Amino acid sequence: MNVYASAHDLAAAIKASNEYIDFERLRKELEQDANLSRMIKDIEKRQIEIQTKQLKGEEVGQEAVAQMQSLYAMMASNPKAAEYMQAEARFAIMMKDVYEILSDVVKVNI
Repeated sequence: MNVYASAHDLAAAIKASNEYIDFERLRKELEQDANLSRMIKDIEKRQIEIQTKQLKGEEVGQEAVAQMQSLYAMMASNPKAAEYMQAEARFAIMMKDVYEILSDVVKVNI
C-alpha cells in the first residue's frame, strides 16, 4: 500500500465532501460582500489572538470575550453569515474527526 497515494485519495475525498463543497461555496459568496468578508476576517483574527494567548497560558480578558460574543451575535443575525459559520463548523468537525481517526490508529499526538 502506498501511503502517499492513500493520502491523495483522502484529500480528494475531503475535497468532494458535502462539508467542503458547502464551505467553499459559501466562502466564495461571502467574498463578494466586502463588509461581511471584512467582519469574518476580523473575527478570525481575534479568535487566533485569543487562542494564542490561551496557548501561552495568558489570561484572556473579559473585554475580549465580550467583543467576540458581540461579533458572533452580529454574524448570527445575518442569514448569509450564519450559514457560512455553520458550514465552517461542519467542515471543521469533519477535519477534526479525520485527524482523530488517523492519530488513534498510529497513537501519535501531534
